[in-house]
Amino acid sequence: MDFNDILGHENVIKNLKRAMEKGNLSHSYLFVGPEAIGKKRVAMAFSKALLCENGGLEPCNKCTSCRKFDSSNHPDFYYVEPIKDSIKKEQIEEIIKTMLTKPLEGKRKVYLIDDSYTMNRHSQNAFLKTLEEPPSYVNIILISTSSKNLLPTIISRCEVIKFSPLEKEDIINFAIEEYEKTREEAEFLSSYSKGSIGRTIELLENDEFLNLREDTINTIDGVLKGDELKVLNSLSFFDENEENCEEILDIILYWFRDLYIYNEIGESDLIINRDKMELLSTETFLSRSKINDIIEFILVTKENIQRKVNYQLSIETMLLRMQEV
Repeated sequence: MDFNDILGHENVIKNLKRAMEKGNLSHSYLFVGPEAIGKKRVAMAFSKALLCENGGLEPCNKCTSCRKFDSSNHPDFYYVEPIKDSIKKEQIEEIIKTMLTKPLEGKRKVYLIDDSYTMNRHSQNAFLKTLEEPPSYVNIILISTSSKNLLPTIISRCEVIKFSPLEKEDIINFAIEEYEKTREEAEFLSSYSKGSIGRTIELLENDEFLNLREDTINTIDGVLKGDELKVLNSLSFFDENEENCEEILDIILYWFRDLYIYNEIGESDLIINRDKMELLSTETFLSRSKINDIIEFILVTKENIQRKVNYQLSIETMLLRMQEV
């Protein structure tokens, strides 16, 4: 793992390398941006470079430090992640204790705290003193999807590095070159993942996703153009795929979002399901207000299912409401 293995984020990496070159490193960083877009990969490569014995702008991948880092066995690298959805005060107290001793190897200790937004107020208050006066040999990297849950005093003591979704064309080329997807499939996956390389890879490695999408769209098209009996017949599809319910509802949401855009402005790069334009054009009998109502029904259904409301009843109600509008 090094900077060359990372897709996108060229400006972020360039700025981090410049800081290393000029010896202008911050003791504390906050990497913030949408989920699964590469923040952790950049943080890992940065940490490895900071610990590399050769002291270059890239990890050499040959020294003892780099080899230990790759084997998750580096004594001066500390990775902290949530336990049961939160980072506990005890975890923070433990890493603070380790900071009091000098590095066992090399010149630095690097602490990477993933999902740092899950630190509760007690954890953050415990951490605050360390951020104010970290030992000279310590570098801390916080990773977060948002800064909202972090105390302003935490944020103010970090250099904030903002990450943006990847360029659409980068993800398209990645899907084509690394996973041999067609251009059409790659364009859909790029739009559906919203610039998240992690989400893209998850979808690329799920062989059933594209088939599930096809079946979902065909099922909803049948509901919109059929009668009440068609709705009841469609329930079997949802019953058979209950474990994929969240994914199915997202696919449906994107479908009606696209239909709204298509009704508003026609063909557009904003449409995610661009390979389904012909089918979208056959559903323009739905008005924009009716599409909005359907989207509301879907959102309510998602919420009900998350609240453990009866699954079959929730789905049946949603499908019938689709036909009513």
